Amino acid sequence: MNNTVTGLSIVVPFFNEEENVEEVYKSIKQTVDKIGLPYEIIFIDDGSLDGTYQIIMDIASKDSKLKVVKFKFNSGQTSAMQAGFDYAQNDLIIPMDGDMQNDPEDIPLLISKIEEGYDVVSGWRKKRMDKAISRRLPSIIANKVISYIGKVPLHDYGCSLKAYRKDILKNVNLYGEMHRFIPIYASWYGAKVTEVPVKHHPRTKGTSKYGLSRTFKVILDLVTIKFLGRYSTKPIYFFGSLGFIGFFLSFLGAIYVVYNQIFNQRDIIDSPVFLFSIMAFLLAAQFVLMGLLAEIQIRIYHEAQHKRPYIVETTLNIKK
Repeated sequence: MNNTVTGLSIVVPFFNEEENVEEVYKSIKQTVDKIGLPYEIIFIDDGSLDGTYQIIMDIASKDSKLKVVKFKFNSGQTSAMQAGFDYAQNDLIIPMDGDMQNDPEDIPLLISKIEEGYDVVSGWRKKRMDKAISRRLPSIIANKVISYIGKVPLHDYGCSLKAYRKDILKNVNLYGEMHRFIPIYASWYGAKVTEVPVKHHPRTKGTSKYGLSRTFKVILDLVTIKFLGRYSTKPIYFFGSLGFIGFFLSFLGAIYVVYNQIFNQRDIIDSPVFLFSIMAFLLAAQFVLMGLLAEIQIRIYHEAQHKRPYIVETTLNIKK
């Protein structure tokens, strides 16, 4: 296998980052010009309500290597990254944040690891410049949980600065907050994953778009990842197992109340175990039916055409 990188696609999502756009562009441009590889910079305007798109449009009018995708409405960072991956033309894709906290000077480091034979190189903000209690501590806990569940041990799933060989992203479709789990998706398809420490700068302009609600979304997406990892093609195994457990508990409860009725002359109707048995049976039946419905939906999902989780309003410097 040839590990040489032939071209770069730098993907940067923006949402209300008018104060950072120009500086992000200049810092990326300065770095990639030195690398000497063919490149493109893809800016995704994720439905910004400030002057972000106007600034991007002005820059793109002067630089054809800056490609622009504008969404009709805010669709989230994951959808913006998916759009960047869809429009990328080169064999190495490097996403990064648009708030100047990632450092483009780390791009050559990512490239060197890719050329060692890795398919995914994840940035590790070893010296993270965020608030300790509200950002860093929850991140440490979350990364340990994700690493344990996903079976891909990384220190920093939340770092946007990563490098992906384009061909390993062909089988990845992103929804929710799933962009942070790409290394797990990639590992399912046999990708070699590693990480490298990267620089991290404090935010000096604009406001953070991350809040507590994002944490809950990540937790729910993690549950989805675990489910897809084990039962993506046979969800009936998951729901069916719960159903059989319910049927078994219902059967035990039924034996208990019948035994009491025959040998202890206790009325079945007055027994709480009898009510438990009925509830367990009904829940078991529901789980089995849910499994059948999920099975049908999974088959439709695999057979139907995929719809992208974003709507593009316009593009600049992109050949269709």
